[in-house]
This record gives sequence, structure tokens and C-alpha cells, in this order.
Amino acid sequence: MQPQIFVNPQRWRLSVAPMLDWTDRHCRYFHRLLSRRALLYTEMVTTGALIHGDVARHLRFNPEEQPVALQLGGSEPADLAHCAKLGEQWGYSEINLNCGCPSERVQRGAFGACLMAEPQLVADGVKAMVDVVDMPVTVKHRIGIDQVESYDFVRDFVGTVSQAGCSTFIVHARNAWLKGLSPKDNREIPPLRYEWAYQLKRDFPDLVVVLNGGVTTTEQVRAHLAQVDGVMLGREAYHNPWWLSQWDAAFYANQPLPDGQTAPTLADMTRETVEQQMVDYMAREQAAHGTPWPTIARHMLGLRHGLPDARHWRRVWSDHSIKTLPPQQVMALAHQW
Repeated sequence: MQPQIFVNPQRWRLSVAPMLDWTDRHCRYFHRLLSRRALLYTEMVTTGALIHGDVARHLRFNPEEQPVALQLGGSEPADLAHCAKLGEQWGYSEINLNCGCPSERVQRGAFGACLMAEPQLVADGVKAMVDVVDMPVTVKHRIGIDQVESYDFVRDFVGTVSQAGCSTFIVHARNAWLKGLSPKDNREIPPLRYEWAYQLKRDFPDLVVVLNGGVTTTEQVRAHLAQVDGVMLGREAYHNPWWLSQWDAAFYANQPLPDGQTAPTLADMTRETVEQQMVDYMAREQAAHGTPWPTIARHMLGLRHGLPDARHWRRVWSDHSIKTLPPQQVMALAHQW
């Protein structure tokens, strides 16, 4: 069995899921303004993209995003080891292996959810990464594939992979149907089986088990945290980002921030102050990298979710016909209701 790096399980108490085309560095910067403590994940980055593509484009992030984890997609142990080392060199705090994505494109690359059928190959990839980096190597996976409706399947997968040095498993508590369902349907149609994630924690009490899938309220988070070590939130966190502003007080109230940092209270934080910080960020990104503000603004369109002015505000920030205006002026237009 590989030596495991001890990290306080509180690290995974709340996290925002890796979401393709959504959780880029601009999205993560926005989410970090709302929660100082939640763990953030990159979009899945394939090993091929890092080995053959522009490493800086895929791995550059803002220091303010930390703690931030790099999710890799791949299956060849040597490639995973190489890319994990790159992630360490670029300053990420965790390497996560994607064993849960069911898309046909990912399957053609022989990784994602189809890897659950090859637990020893996953273990070999984990071992290869553990051997070259000094940080946690984690795995995000489903509870089964296709019509395999057996708890033993996911139990044996976790048991095999944990022997390679993985001590944290993020469990999307649905099966992945590799044929016949779109990625969207795969997030909604296969039934949720939270009890299987709970059972994994009971069967492997020394492992960190994080639950993912279908969680939309603070009350649900609390109920799951009574059974497992952490909860990962996905689309609800993205579409209703103001929810993140409640997480630090609700789930980390007695835990100090690292390095003497202080977290803003809800009284200090308003949607307007967060929006202004994003406007300042847009201006810096434009000056430093030529990034147009709509590329960043798209991630904050849910900030006023549920408020009477939300539709007008969202319409202005979505209006590409005014993309040549400076973001401060766009903000002023968005608040003219």
C-alpha cells in the first residue's frame, strides 16, 4: 500500500465541482470572492491537452483562487504522472482524476466513467501520480456504470484504488450510463443512491468520502455532512452563486483562515460589492491579457438570482453589442432600472 498524505478532512467539507466550460479561472475567481474556504476545482484538463498543447493556457490561475485543485482526464499512468507533476509545478493544491464523466468524447479517449470498469488501471494511474507529487491525489467517480446496480461494484473499486495511495473519493451518487444518455441526462435520469456513499464511509472509515449529486439546499448539505466528510456542489452553486456567501459562516464558523487572513462577514459582503470586485478584475484582465469582459461576466449572471431586478441586470451583462464599453460603464447601465 502506498503512503498517504494526511490532510485534514475539513479541507473537503464544501467544494464546487469541476464543470466543463464553466469552472474556468474567471469563474473560480468569482466564487472565491463569495467563499474563502470552499475548495474549488478546475474544469477537466486532459493529459493530451497538457502534453501536446499550451500548458500555460490550461494551467494558469489566479493566486486568490487557492485552495484550487486540478482535475485531470486520462488513463495512461506515465501521462498522468507527467501532468500531475506539471500541476504541482504550477502551484495547485490537489490532483483529481476524473472517473465519472460519461460523455462519448471522453469515452473515445478511454477515460472518465468507463475507467470504473478497470479499477486496477485507475490504481496504477493513482500510484504513478502519488509517486511524483507531494500533495493529495483524489478520485471523482460514479457509483456504477450502465445497468450495474450493485453496491459491491463501487465498494470494490474504492478498495482497489485506495490501496494505491488515494485516500479521498468524491462520489457522484448515480450510475453513469455510457450508452443511450446524454451527459445532461446522465446528471438527472439515473437514480441517486446517497445511501451507497454513506455505506462507503462506514466500510472505509479511514478514507475521506465526499458526496456529489443533486444537492441544492443548505439543509441537504447539513444532512449529508452527518454521514460523510464533505459535499461537492455543482450546477446549483453555479446558477445561484450567492448561496456560496453563506457557506463560510454555516460550515466553517469556528475555523481560522490560513496565514492570518480574515473573511468578510455577510454584513460586509453585498452583491454590489462582489460585482464591483468583478468589474475591477475585468479591467485588470483586459489590461494584462486582452480578455473581453463578456468572457468573465458570463459566470456571474446568477448573482442577482431571485431578485426583482435580476432579468434586466442579467440582460445588460449578457449584451455583447456593448462589449466595447468599459465594464464600469456596463455596471452602471445594469443598475439603471
